[in-house]
Amino acid sequence: MFEQAVAFLEEQWTSGIEIVILAAVIYYIYLYLRGTHGARILLGLALVFLTLTLVSQLLNLEVIGWLLRSISVFLAIALVVIFQPELRRALTELGSHRFFTSASQESETIELITDAVFELSSKGFGALIAIEREISLKTIVETGVALDAKFSKELALTVFQPKTVLHDGGMIVSGDRIVAAACIFPLSQREDLDRNLGLRHRAGLGLGDESDAVSLIVSEETGQVSICHGGKIERNLSVEKFRQRLSQLLLDEKYENDPSQQLENQGHQSSAGIRPLVSHQTERQSESRPT
Repeated sequence: MFEQAVAFLEEQWTSGIEIVILAAVIYYIYLYLRGTHGARILLGLALVFLTLTLVSQLLNLEVIGWLLRSISVFLAIALVVIFQPELRRALTELGSHRFFTSASQESETIELITDAVFELSSKGFGALIAIEREISLKTIVETGVALDAKFSKELALTVFQPKTVLHDGGMIVSGDRIVAAACIFPLSQREDLDRNLGLRHRAGLGLGDESDAVSLIVSEETGQVSICHGGKIERNLSVEKFRQRLSQLLLDEKYENDPSQQLENQGHQSSAGIRPLVSHQTERQSESRPT
């Protein structure tokens, strides 16, 4: 008996792998399509098709069986038309993945971010922008408002305009898209930080303690631009210095410490807890001294 079972497994193990792969594909398709308008259409078509197939098999209805086999090809084409928006979105997400993103596309995004950050600085708008890298920021994204829009200077200025609803909190950027805004970042709990650092800077450092994200901070009081990454902070960057550092970090070029531009690296300590960002009015009080 045992030998027969082993022989059966040796002969049919490929079928088991196929079943697992198909089950995983169907499950993830279900997760992707769940809640969409097309999902209801697909469910209705599947129920009708399975019911007619079952009835034709049980009652040996040859004509209905032939019709079902004949229209199966047209049904596949109809599904492509029905799910055109979902398919376009899935292919867009696949094409925007970091693996498929060229250096020229990333360089263009860096230029857009640089222009937006210094436009925010010139207008006196405080801002906190986190750029996702290898470690997912999904848990942070869930604390804010989902946007899923292509990054642009105009959209960034609109989000961080002090009178808008989304100006409090941080923005998450992944690739060339703004994933979410008004997100709550963890604050750094280090006791040896400069007391002049405002809440945005502490939030940028806190996010760097828990991920490999690059945080961009624009001080609302002074307009100074800073970069936080890997437990380090570089402050009061010029346009060229900001563009250079951002290119080094996002394009994986060699990064060398510059003591004149950044505070001492104080290690990677995990935050003891997560505290939400507060309003800009509170930050103004925290940054009453020059940052």
